[in-house]
Amino acid sequence: MHEKKAIAGFSKWPKSKKIKWLVDNFSQTPEDTGREMERFWHPDAVLQRIIDGFSENTVSNYLLPYGIAPNFLIDGRYYAIPMVIEESSVVAAASSAAKFWADRGGFHTRIVDTRKMGQVHFFWKGDFVLLKSLEPELKAVLNSRVEALTANMRKRGGGVTGMEFLNFSQLEPDYYQLLVSFETCDSMGANFINSVLEAFAEGLQHFISQHPAFAANSPKVDVLMSILSNYTPDCLVEVWAECPAEDLDILCGAMSGPEFADRFAKAVRVACIDPFRAVTHNKGIFNGIDAVVLATGNDFRAIEACGHAYAARDGQYRSLSRCEHVDGLFRFHLELPLAVGTVGGLTKLHPLAKQSLEILGNPSARELMSIIASVGLAQNFSAVRSLITTGIQQGHMKLHLQNILHHLGANEVEVEAARVYFEDKTVSHSAVGHFLAAWREAEQIAQGLVMAVKK
Repeated sequence: MHEKKAIAGFSKWPKSKKIKWLVDNFSQTPEDTGREMERFWHPDAVLQRIIDGFSENTVSNYLLPYGIAPNFLIDGRYYAIPMVIEESSVVAAASSAAKFWADRGGFHTRIVDTRKMGQVHFFWKGDFVLLKSLEPELKAVLNSRVEALTANMRKRGGGVTGMEFLNFSQLEPDYYQLLVSFETCDSMGANFINSVLEAFAEGLQHFISQHPAFAANSPKVDVLMSILSNYTPDCLVEVWAECPAEDLDILCGAMSGPEFADRFAKAVRVACIDPFRAVTHNKGIFNGIDAVVLATGNDFRAIEACGHAYAARDGQYRSLSRCEHVDGLFRFHLELPLAVGTVGGLTKLHPLAKQSLEILGNPSARELMSIIASVGLAQNFSAVRSLITTGIQQGHMKLHLQNILHHLGANEVEVEAARVYFEDKTVSHSAVGHFLAAWREAEQIAQGLVMAVKK
C-alpha cells in the first residue's frame, strides 16, 4: 500500500491509470479489484464512451437488474413496464397487483397540472414596495429578455407561465425571491429553467440599476442563486383503482373481502397518522416509482425528494396513498407530484432508457406520469396486502432464497433441493445455511457408501 495523499489531475487520467491508483492505494484485495472493475466494462467501446460521459472519473459500470412488469391496464391501455431495481419481490409484487386490477378495470389516472417552479434568490436593501408597484413593467422586461431562450418551448406550448416577487425579509434581513412557474412540455426542463432564471437575475439587476424610479445611488441587487426547485406540488398526478369489496375475497384466504377491505383501509390510515409507519409505507410506493424512473432515464432523487416533501405538506409526514371502504366499494388511490421528461437528458442518450420509452409506446411526459404513478400504487397495494395477511417476510424471503443460496455457493442440485424444502418453511439466512450443511453432509455420506459398495 502506498502512502495516501492528495493527488492532482485524476480526472484527466485514462481509466486504466485511475484503476491502478485505486488498487495501489485503497484496495484490500488488489488481485481482485482491478479485474472486477474491468470485467464490467461494456465490450462495445463506443457504447462504453457514452456511458462514461454520463458522469465523471468513471472506472467501471455498476449493473442493476432490468425487469418487466406485465399486465398493467392504465386508462384502458395495456403496458409492459420496464423496472430497474435490485430489491427482491418488487417487480413480482407490482406484476401481481397489476394482474389483479386488470380484471377489475385497471388503474385510472388524472393529470392535475404539470407546472414546475424556479427561483431567483436575492438580497436587496432597496424599497420593496416600490419594486412591487413596478412588477407589471418588470415582468414585461424580463419576459422580453428571454424571448430567444423560450422560443422553441413556446412553439411546443410551454414556456414561462407566471412570476411573482416574494418578501422574506421578516425571516432573513433583506432577502427576497422571484418565484417563476414553467411549462416544459415533454422535457423535464432543468437546463431550460435554469437558463431562463439566470437571464431573469441579470434582467432584475439591470432593471433596478437603470430604472428612473430608483435613485442613482439605489442599493444594488445581490443575486445569491438562480435555480429550479425540485419541489413541484403543482406537477401532480392522481391514480386510483376500485372494485366491490367482495372481489377481494380471492386475496385474503379465510378472511372475507369486506373484512380485508376494512383491515386494508385501517393500515393506510395508520400510515396517515404515524410518521414512523408512513416513511416505510411511502418507501414501498417509491420502490415501484423509482424503478420505472430509473428505467426511463429520469431523476429518481429529485422525484423522491419532492414526494417526501409533499407527504409532509401539512406539517406532518403522512402516507401518500389513501383508501376508503364505503357502501361495499373498495377504493385505493394515490396523489403525488412527478416531474418527469420523455425528451432530452438520458431519456434518449442512454440506450436502455430509450428502449424503455419505446416499450411504453413513446409516451408523452403526462402519460409517463400516469404510468409511474400506477406502478407506485400497485406496489403499495401488494405491500399492504402482505402486511395485513401473511406478513411481508413470507413472500419477500421466498424470493430472497435464490440470493442466499448464491451467497452460500449452492450448485444447481442444491438450489432445487432448497426450493422444494423451503416451500412450506420460513426462509432465513441461518435456516438455509443449516439446510445446505445437512444436505452436503448427507451427500458425502451417500458418496462414501457408494465408494464402499464399489470396493
